[in-house]
Amino acid sequence: MAESRPLSDGQLSQGWGRALVFVYGIFAVAATGRSAVQLGMEPERAPLAYSLSLLAAVLYLVATTCLLLGGRTGWRVAGIAVSIELLGVLSVGAMSYLATDLFPDRTVWSHFGQGYGFLPLVLPFAGLAWLRQTAPGRASDVAM
Repeated sequence: MAESRPLSDGQLSQGWGRALVFVYGIFAVAATGRSAVQLGMEPERAPLAYSLSLLAAVLYLVATTCLLLGGRTGWRVAGIAVSIELLGVLSVGAMSYLATDLFPDRTVWSHFGQGYGFLPLVLPFAGLAWLRQTAPGRASDVAM
């Protein structure tokens, strides 16, 4: 039986959390690169879509950093970032089908992340599940 223990630094990136941190890191780099190129080359083509892609990049970066740092504050901030990410991918995914003129090019969240194999849609659910499993004060031991 697992005993309750306080959330320690780095605990969020143990077990399958390591894979989650790795994927968040990849998405932080990919979304930053894509949005920077899109905003740098033709910002007037789809300013809302490209700006939302940059927001996604920032959220991925925050989630990656907080999952790596761990601790109660890291857990809380990661939870906020991943929750906003989930709302973003669902909202942008739906808007990209309903208001196609606002999303003439693919972005990280458009079409629910179709251009990224729908991983942007799956990632926040995995992140929230991991955060739930590693919640401060929860009686669980994280497998290494």
